[in-house]
Amino acid sequence: MPDEINLKKIIQTMKVTFKILLVAAVVVLIYMCYRSIMAPIEFEQERGAREKAIIARLIDIRKAQIEYKNKYKVHAASFEELSRFLKEEKIPFLRKEGVLTDEQLEKGMTEKEAVKQGLIKRDTLWVIDKDTLLGTAFNVECLKLVVGRTEGLFMETASLVSGSGYTIKVFEASVSYDTYLGDLDKQEVANLKDVATKSNKFAGLKVGSLEEINNNAGNWE
Repeated sequence: MPDEINLKKIIQTMKVTFKILLVAAVVVLIYMCYRSIMAPIEFEQERGAREKAIIARLIDIRKAQIEYKNKYKVHAASFEELSRFLKEEKIPFLRKEGVLTDEQLEKGMTEKEAVKQGLIKRDTLWVIDKDTLLGTAFNVECLKLVVGRTEGLFMETASLVSGSGYTIKVFEASVSYDTYLGDLDKQEVANLKDVATKSNKFAGLKVGSLEEINNNAGNWE
């Protein structure tokens, strides 16, 4: 009789244990289904936020390189040189006060005449490159860094020959998926890299190109 009672207790315990395990398995399964749906969504949201900031930084680099080339006829070969240029060099800035009225324009008055008569003002000021191109609050020392991270962007310069035989100076600033997404879902990053490889495209973000003359376009444009 005691053996029969013990057997019933064991069976009852096993039933309870089985139910608990079954509930736990269902919970785990539901969570796995939830994560399989949410993980890619969360990855894309975080990727979008990071890429927005990086694109803004690459556009800043493009502005600075274009201004550098306008002055020196070549691009800055390093972030150190580009930063020096932004901090030390000055460019002319035309300050305008007042505009010609419709009546003055109809009478054929030019801006030069209006300035002489004191009707409007036109003054040329010499302003630090950084302040004009990127704003007074911009930290030039962060130009080469991936926004929000300690990793740096990569930049190179080169010369390409156009179809008509002209030598064109080019530059490229870039950052790979591994650099700015490396701490996120490894499979999602691998998927992005695989798509880029199969499409023969750069696996990341970049502005300019060392392989083609693309007018300093970004690969997101």
